[in-house]
Amino acid sequence: MSGDWIDAYGADIYTEAERDPNTLDNLGPLAPMAGIWEGTGGADVHPGATGSEQDDFVERIELQPIDPQPNGPQLLYGLRYHAHIVKPGEIETFHDQVGYWLWEPATCTVTLTLGIPRGQVLLAGGSAAPDATVFEVVAKVGSETYGIVSNPFLNKNFRTLSYRMRVEIGTAETWSYEEEGRLEIPGRDVPFSHIDRNRLSRIAPPTPNPLAR
Repeated sequence: MSGDWIDAYGADIYTEAERDPNTLDNLGPLAPMAGIWEGTGGADVHPGATGSEQDDFVERIELQPIDPQPNGPQLLYGLRYHAHIVKPGEIETFHDQVGYWLWEPATCTVTLTLGIPRGQVLLAGGSAAPDATVFEVVAKVGSETYGIVSNPFLNKNFRTLSYRMRVEIGTAETWSYEEEGRLEIPGRDVPFSHIDRNRLSRIAPPTPNPLAR
């Protein structure tokens, strides 16, 4: 991860950093992602009993700015998100996901928190320039910082060894992603690459965070 903690913040771990109340002005590479988005061309490659299977999906994701978050001198600006995914023409939820995208200006670090109702959470991180249009976050099982935690069934049968998500900011209010989870599955000699990708288009602007309203 970019930057050394002591170099970025010093020895005082209690005094809170000064913050700008307007989160939308301080999101670094996450700024273009704020708002409400839809993508109709999603593809999901996941494990099946005899190999791999692919499903198309339609996604709606809302990313709204939150007030600045201090951990003593550490300061994070972020977006709270909710992604809801269905198969084309269906109502039943195919995938649901909540969490935060966070930007740490002092260390130029992007962090993703991810929680899904199948019993799995993770924290992924990566370095990025403030004006980056391409960036990636990663996590590994067993890490005490950017790691992955699963319920007992998933940990035994579909153990996620690593996770990465690559984001590319496009033009005309679009962005796309590809995410990969490397799964350890009983009876298979090599890890399975569970891959999701989609391209999102903005359908509504973000709502300013409470302090900025």
